[in-house]
Amino acid sequence: MSLESLFQQIEQKQWIDIPQGWLQGRTIFGGLVAGMLIHKAITTIADTGKKLLSCSITFVGPVEEAQVKLTAEILRQGKSVTTIEVRLWQNEAVQSILIASFGSQRDSKIQVAREPQVPDFPSLDQMSIVPKYLPFPECVKNFQLGWTEGNYPMSGSKQPDFAGRCRFDPDLHSNREMHVADLLTLMDVWPPGVLPMFKIPAPASSLTWHVTLVHPLNNQLNDWFKYQVITDFAEHGYATEHAYLWDEQNRLIAIARQTVTVFA
Repeated sequence: MSLESLFQQIEQKQWIDIPQGWLQGRTIFGGLVAGMLIHKAITTIADTGKKLLSCSITFVGPVEEAQVKLTAEILRQGKSVTTIEVRLWQNEAVQSILIASFGSQRDSKIQVAREPQVPDFPSLDQMSIVPKYLPFPECVKNFQLGWTEGNYPMSGSKQPDFAGRCRFDPDLHSNREMHVADLLTLMDVWPPGVLPMFKIPAPASSLTWHVTLVHPLNNQLNDWFKYQVITDFAEHGYATEHAYLWDEQNRLIAIARQTVTVFA
């Protein structure tokens, strides 16, 4: 099942069949869950004049490769901003929650541009794509990743964090206009910044994920994006990090902040 077919289900039905090939260990890939939640929010609001400003997702429990139910409630609909809550249900329990704010543009004299500097990424023809045979989770096969800075997960690195390029694998996902739900799905494919410090495989999972959109999305599904993650603090089994996503034109598309549970 393609992402388009999945999103069409969300538009038409309350109970959704999750496609195969998106497992991350024993649970469904969090990026796919985020994409489903935000698509439900967008179709519920149904206002093209209001664009996603930010969203916050809490991954309450594991989502199995089985049917899920999505419910949405508009919490407030103002002239400029609409706030919505979407819940994903499975086994008669809430497994994920999204709170999102959508807004229309307004005239303002306040303009600040303090965007982070884009790392020095090598050209595409100098980049090595992560081989499919490496023991990454099943969901990663939907994408192409290329580390350009830092180390792979579970490499025993003394330092956290990394940078690289990412895109949907064009052999598995036909090119088309990219939507916000696609963007969230793609951005979450990168592992937590502390995973390169792991010496042996051990669990780590997103607890909360907050994403702010900066520049408008004007890309195709098979376009490359640039990613960098920075760990702020890690101790007592939890890590806090922030990350940036740029397109190939070095436009800052999104900023994310994440709390990660660490079992190593």
